Amino acid sequence: MPDLTLSTVFITFFAVVGPPKVLLAFAHLSRQRTPREMRRLTLVSSAIAAAVGLTMAYAADFLTEFFHISDQSLQLAGGVIFFIYAVALVLGIHLGGGSDDTRLPNPLADGIRELLLPYVASPLAVTAVLVESLDEDTWSWHSTVAVMYLAVIAIDCVCVLLLSPLLQRSDRTSLEVLSRLLGLLLAAVGVELFLTGLESVGVHFAETHH
Repeated sequence: MPDLTLSTVFITFFAVVGPPKVLLAFAHLSRQRTPREMRRLTLVSSAIAAAVGLTMAYAADFLTEFFHISDQSLQLAGGVIFFIYAVALVLGIHLGGGSDDTRLPNPLADGIRELLLPYVASPLAVTAVLVESLDEDTWSWHSTVAVMYLAVIAIDCVCVLLLSPLLQRSDRTSLEVLSRLLGLLLAAVGVELFLTGLESVGVHFAETHH
């Protein structure tokens, strides 16, 4: 019986790659694309994100053994990468997108490139899939993790498709404010994951007494 439960797995994935985390990224992209382009981008990027999650869920044991990676290493690396991404949000730097001069001529390819870090291959999401898949070395458990990840991606896809018209009418200033607030919260999540990794390798922090 795995230590993690079905609801715990779903909630974890929802927290690290659910609608609150990805809608803002799609909102930025929707301002420069037609509704038809956004629908196509949403469906294709969601399909790729699902494929990444499935691969990580079923190949977790092989990948960690092949690269000699521990759970603690995954937590530390995921925390650092996500913290850097969050700080960039706070500073108004959109990683992965590039400037207008470096945009790809294909809107779909350019959109997928911008969604790589926050959605398609989110560091926290990949870390969560790998760590939770390693909780039990059985195909049934790997399938459970994969299904829960697919469920969250499906929710993301539906939310973006339904809210796309509203996202396109969002004020740019409002989006920037929300981006910085979300970045602050995500930075805390990245730090928390990094600290969890440190505690896993035996680094203990002194308790603060008030």
